[in-house]
Amino acid sequence: MKRNRVVVTGMGVLAPNGIGLDAFWDSLLAARSGIGPITFFDATGMRSRIAGEVKDFKPLDHIEPQLKPNRMARHTQLAYSAALMAIRDAGLEISESDLPSPTPVVVGVSTSAMDIIEHSISEFERRGLAGISPTAVGALTPQAAANAIADRIGTNAHATTVSSACPSGLDAVAVAAKQIQSGEAELAIAGGADAPITKHTFAAFTATGLSSCRNGEPQKASRPFDLHRDSGVISEGAGMFVLENLQRAQGRGARIYLELSGYARQRDHPADVPGSGLVDTMKLALANAALNINDVDYISAYGPGHPILDAAEVRCIKEVFGRRAYVIPVSSIKGVTGNPLAAGGPLQLAASGLSFRDQTIAPTANYEFADPDCDLDFVPRYPRKQKLNCILINVRGLGGSTTSLVVQRVCNHNGMA
Repeated sequence: MKRNRVVVTGMGVLAPNGIGLDAFWDSLLAARSGIGPITFFDATGMRSRIAGEVKDFKPLDHIEPQLKPNRMARHTQLAYSAALMAIRDAGLEISESDLPSPTPVVVGVSTSAMDIIEHSISEFERRGLAGISPTAVGALTPQAAANAIADRIGTNAHATTVSSACPSGLDAVAVAAKQIQSGEAELAIAGGADAPITKHTFAAFTATGLSSCRNGEPQKASRPFDLHRDSGVISEGAGMFVLENLQRAQGRGARIYLELSGYARQRDHPADVPGSGLVDTMKLALANAALNINDVDYISAYGPGHPILDAAEVRCIKEVFGRRAYVIPVSSIKGVTGNPLAAGGPLQLAASGLSFRDQTIAPTANYEFADPDCDLDFVPRYPRKQKLNCILINVRGLGGSTTSLVVQRVCNHNGMA
């Protein structure tokens, strides 16, 4: 059965290193980190006191006042704002002619509305039943972000939420793409968002060793593949996309960032070998795209800056690519963005679209000292001009979920990728 080809025509990004594509991309190319001291709560006394907060985000600049954004969870605010950015970037308006029926809205989340949950508990302890807001239940449901976007689009939209830890955002894109491939839809809105920087949630990540304690130099804290990495850095963000049937996109003269060619997800096996599932996902994603290891020009690595997980991903890349692993550029954007959980994969996807556009690979920020266990070409310090037609994206999450996505460059009517 012939599948419809699926392309990305609009991208919206809110990240610790910038709001909007231009700020996000400029920061990645300059290896300018968005990590800093925590300002959302008093982190005094905590072992880790740094995170990747989305700076200068004012919900009312992006969300209509009548929607009462102050009642939304922060990750819903971020997802909604990124979705509207993506729709505008695609040159579309929220209308029946531009957004046909049905328009799937698929959002990946990992931690849900931790700010609403923690605030509700605090207010209950302080004020009893009088402290519980009647809007809390609707705001804290995992489906709230997808619902908010779908409600804005109107009756043409239907909402779905995906939760598979860090791969959630990329998995959501794949779920939406499948609906276009099968002919169920011509266009979809998909991506991921997370906002885990709340006191109790952050303390939990710190207790598990998933947040760097390099408090004195936060911009140097996230160090993917570097010998002196001590852990990743927890962050927040959102990346949302407009996906379209290729023929529809070309018919309206849309700018095409990339094509979604092959996808696979798996769990680590054996379960006690972190990242091991990436071997299968990389192989299967390439097979689903009808490509092989020689077609890949660049690998956008998960690379969270964790001593064990970074080395595990390198081993998996070597197992899949053999000798070719040493000649393919591999970089991680998390030295700049930190690890925004479900938004991590979408931010990698957005960076890949911009890499195709500019034929440029963003460097691995803070990669300064070579680790014998991580001995690939990590594009250190500076961006690299290179011919890019095929990129492989990897994501791995808590609990052993792994996802790989193959994306390719498409020349549209304007000659742009």
